[in-house]
Amino acid sequence: MNTTAHTARTVNSPAAGNPARRRAEADQMAVASFVLGLPGLLVLNLILGPIAIVLGGLALLRGTARRGRALLGLALGVADLAVLAGTLAAGHGTLLQLG
Repeated sequence: MNTTAHTARTVNSPAAGNPARRRAEADQMAVASFVLGLPGLLVLNLILGPIAIVLGGLALLRGTARRGRALLGLALGVADLAVLAGTLAAGHGTLLQLG
């Protein structure tokens, strides 16, 4: 039996083979979605909003135990984009005017 090939295959296995690890990763995604969605209301709406939406959605699809936090992350990501749209509408398409 070739133990080197077996060890390499075991070490490089994806998280899909381990449900506890997959759930832990989903929980981390839910928290990251929430944490990125909050500052996105004030700065970097265009970047942080979509990231929060994607991470929240992935966390929900992967069955996170922190469902509420993932849903808040989704809502904050959508709110980030709504703030950006409102800012653009109020400024007639101008986000920053220098001078």
